[in-house]
Amino acid sequence: MTTPPYDPQWLRELRAGATVPPLRPRVPLWAGESMIGSVEPGFFHKLALHTMTDGDHPLLKEERPGTLGWRVMGDVTTSLNKIAVALHEAGLAGAWRDEQLAVPDQFGHRKGTVERAAVRPLGITTLAVHLVGQSPDGRFWVQQRAFDKSNDPGLWDTLMGGMVSAADTVETALVRETWEEAGLHTAALQAMRYGGQLATRRPATDGNGAGYVVEDIDWYVCTVPEGMAPDNQDGEVEQFRLMEVGELVAALQRGEFTTEAALILSDAMGLTA
Repeated sequence: MTTPPYDPQWLRELRAGATVPPLRPRVPLWAGESMIGSVEPGFFHKLALHTMTDGDHPLLKEERPGTLGWRVMGDVTTSLNKIAVALHEAGLAGAWRDEQLAVPDQFGHRKGTVERAAVRPLGITTLAVHLVGQSPDGRFWVQQRAFDKSNDPGLWDTLMGGMVSAADTVETALVRETWEEAGLHTAALQAMRYGGQLATRRPATDGNGAGYVVEDIDWYVCTVPEGMAPDNQDGEVEQFRLMEVGELVAALQRGEFTTEAALILSDAMGLTA
């Protein structure tokens, strides 16, 4: 594949944008002795969430106010989901999906689950999976995100990109999301291979600007056989297109793709800064 000319400074800035400090200081969110996320120091006070209880037991405990963070009390899943409902009712959660995501600690050990809408305000690490699809002649299949999506509406994306739910592994999420978003069975795709992992850490709009994205994305590459075309099944894709490499690189540099997709596609094409 011959790579068309591109601006290395654009790529350096794109990669720098994957890791951006929080807009304001954050303190740890603990479950037992494990760190499971982070919040702005006064976030729970602002919503009076520190007064919430599960029966006679508090959901949260502040550890040395303003410095050591907050501790989730009781059963992690139960307490976090009660907090998620409170955030949703206050208009400080993301789009409510009725989907549970795993809550890992700083070592990747699962401590519970929580509604997807609450992960950004609570700075909880999420897992995602993307699929880069090419036609046999080297063009790239890309999707335009639906205009009514809560995040990055109308921007272009990889062939498939989705979060790994608490019920999934990365591998099962790859299979499920590829069908839901692109109407393709992974078993029918060719030359499927693991591409790499992208880690992104940056401020989020969820939580009225108090959220923080902490996400690890495993991405794969495949060839979509001649005569096979993606067909969205879940209503979250506006359209699919085949892009020549030159057209794709130009669109990436114009900022028409999500940050994650731009980073993954630039790596898949072997772009270097």
